[in-house]
Amino acid sequence: MSKEIIEKIKQEISGFKSEIKTERVGKVFEVGDGVCRMWGLSSVMAQEMVEIETDGGGVNGIALNLEEDSVGVVILGDFLKVKEGNIVRGTGRVLSVRVGKEMVGRVVNALGEPADGRGPIFASEKDGKFYPVEKIAPGVITRESVNTPLHTGIKAIDAMIPIGRGQRELIIGDRQIGKSAIAIDAIVNQQNDTGRRTPFCIYVAVGQRDSKVAKIVAELEKKGAMKYTVVVAASASSPASLQYLAPFTGAAIGEFFMDQGEDALVIYDDLTKHANAYRQISLLLRRPPGREAFPGDIFYLHSRLLERAAKLSKEYGGGSLTALPIIETQLGDVSAYIPTNVISITDGQIYLEPDLFYQGVRPAVNVGLSVSRVGSAAQTQAMKKVAGRLRLDLAQFRELQAFVQFATDLDEATKKRIVRGQVLTELLKQNDFEPMPFERQVVVLYAGVNGYLDGIELPEIQNFQKKFLDYIDKMHKGILEAIAKSGELAVDVEEKLKRAIEETRKM
Repeated sequence: MSKEIIEKIKQEISGFKSEIKTERVGKVFEVGDGVCRMWGLSSVMAQEMVEIETDGGGVNGIALNLEEDSVGVVILGDFLKVKEGNIVRGTGRVLSVRVGKEMVGRVVNALGEPADGRGPIFASEKDGKFYPVEKIAPGVITRESVNTPLHTGIKAIDAMIPIGRGQRELIIGDRQIGKSAIAIDAIVNQQNDTGRRTPFCIYVAVGQRDSKVAKIVAELEKKGAMKYTVVVAASASSPASLQYLAPFTGAAIGEFFMDQGEDALVIYDDLTKHANAYRQISLLLRRPPGREAFPGDIFYLHSRLLERAAKLSKEYGGGSLTALPIIETQLGDVSAYIPTNVISITDGQIYLEPDLFYQGVRPAVNVGLSVSRVGSAAQTQAMKKVAGRLRLDLAQFRELQAFVQFATDLDEATKKRIVRGQVLTELLKQNDFEPMPFERQVVVLYAGVNGYLDGIELPEIQNFQKKFLDYIDKMHKGILEAIAKSGELAVDVEEKLKRAIEETRKM
C-alpha cells in the first residue's frame, strides 16, 4: 500500500506544471514633465524600451538614467496618462525603428510612424527591418576617404566649399538667413546630378513649426524631389523626448540605405533645438548642469550622431551617408557652447553672415570663415580648373573693399581686382529653390573667373548669365553634355566655350 502511495506521489510530482510566471517589473514613484522615475527593473539596459501600464492603455518610454536605487525614464507617448504607482515592464529590446524603402516619399514622426495621413507605410509586420536608433559608427577600416562630389546646385558652395559623399558639413548662421534653403536646394539638386546615382535624402525637422514643415514638403513635391526623400518631423508642438529622438531616427533610416550600398544624405534642421530638448530632458532627470546649463555629455550626444556619416569602402558595400547638420547662432556668436561643439565634430562649415544677407547677397556665404576640410577631393576636374582662382579673387576683393571705402585714387591693378570681385559676387547670387546643375555652373564661372564679364554693368550680370545659358542650350548643347559626361573641361571644349562667350557678348 505504501509503495502505491509513493508511486502516485512520484507521478503527481513528475506531472506538476508551475503556473507561476516571472516578469521584470517596476513601479512609478515620481512623474514630471515628460519623464518619470521608478523603483525596480534592476536589470534594465540603457536605452531599453519599457512599457508603462496606464488607465487609458500602455505608454512607451526609454530607460535613460540608470541609478543605484531607481531608473529615470523618458516617456514617448502622452505623459499626462502616467500616474504614480503605475506598473512598468521591461521589453528587453533597445529602442529601434522600422526602416525600409517603403518610407521614401513619406512624412514620419520620430518613431518612424506615418505622420502624413496616407495610411500605414509597411503592408505587414514582416516588411522592413528594425534598426537601432543608437548604433556604433562605422570603424576606420570599413571606411574610405571621401572622393565623390555631392553637388548642392549652389554655385558659391560647389565651387569654393565642396561637399563630398560621406562628409559632415555644418551649415551655421543666425535665424531667418537661409540655412534651411541651402539644405532644401541640396535635396532638389540631386536629381540634376547626371552620371551619378541619386542619393536618398532624409530631412529631419526638429522643433520647427508644423506650417514650415508642410511648406517644405509641398516645395519638395512640386520640384519632384519627394520621390527620393523621407521627412522625419518632430515639430515644436512635439514633446522634448521626440525632438531628442528625431535626428537619431533620421540617421538610422540613412544607415539602412548606406548598408544597401546606396548613397544617402541626411539633414538635421536643427541641432540647436535638439540640444535644447536634450537639456530639458536631462534637467528633469536631475543630471548635473554644466556650461550654459547643458549636461556634460551633450558633446558626446552630437558626436555619436554625426560620426555615423561615412563613406564605406568597396569591400563593405561602397555606400555613403552624408550629414548636413544646421546650427542656429544668436547675433553671430559662433563661440557659444553648441556651435563650437559641432564645429569641432564636423568636416567644415558653411557660415552665413547677416551683413551679407542684408546687403542682398543670397546665399549669404562668408567665403573667409567657410571651409571644407575635404577640399578639392570632392570636386570634379572641370570645377577644380574653373574655381581654383575664385576663392582667392573673392578673398582679395573683401580685403580691398575694407580699405577702398576710405581711399580716393587707386592704381589700375587694384581697380581691376575690385571690379572682378564685384562681378564674381554678383555672379554667385542665386535664388532659393533654383539649384543649378554642375556643368552649367562650370560654364558660368569660367566666364566670370577669366574676365569675360568685367566690362558688363553689375545689374546686367544676372541677365547676361541667363542669356548665355539659353544660347548654349540652343547652339552649343554639346559643351554641357561633354562636361557632364566626363567631369572635365577638355581643351577642345574650352575653345568652343570661349567662342560661345564671345558670341553671346556680341548679341
